[in-house]
Amino acid sequence: MSAKDDEIDGPAAERDVIQDEVDSAAEATSAEEPAKKKSPKPAGAHRAREEDEDVAPAAEEAAKPGLGAELEALRGELEERTHDLQRVSAEYANYRKRVDRDRGAAAEQTTGKVLTDLLPVLDDIDRAREHGDLVGPFASVAEQLTAVTGKLGLVAFGEKGDPFDPNRHEAVAHQTSADVDEPTCVEVMRRGYTLGERLLRPALVAVADPE
Repeated sequence: MSAKDDEIDGPAAERDVIQDEVDSAAEATSAEEPAKKKSPKPAGAHRAREEDEDVAPAAEEAAKPGLGAELEALRGELEERTHDLQRVSAEYANYRKRVDRDRGAAAEQTTGKVLTDLLPVLDDIDRAREHGDLVGPFASVAEQLTAVTGKLGLVAFGEKGDPFDPNRHEAVAHQTSADVDEPTCVEVMRRGYTLGERLLRPALVAVADPE
């Protein structure tokens, strides 16, 4: 073999060596890839998953105290609103009672004023009855008027022989008598009248005291 042939074979041989090294490296890489695919997960990954699973119940347990506090707050607010409603209901009931009482008092006051204006007419009827003049059509009118005033709640009082009551009787004369054991009305000059528990007019009487 000539020197020229050696110069040609030298680079060719070197190229073959390099190619063999590239092929060996490729085969090694191909062998490592399936191994990586089949290799098990590292132990750290299992521990991380287990830690995540443990964190979820712990988070739920930590959330329970917060829910309990919120529930207690809602219960407290409900009780407060219930007390407010009860207070408002009681105030409204008292208001209704006060309004009804005031309305009744106003109506009674108005009725009392009208009946007070009619008392002189009733006095004339009493005097006519005492003198026997209450006859004919006048007697019918007097009876109707007495009935109407009675329906309105007007009540007459003051009869001869009644015990003297300074809260209901006005004494215009005094005398002593052995026939009485206590101050007694012996004569009625004018009858008194009440409307319910209200005194419209006291009775004018003569009183006899025990001797």
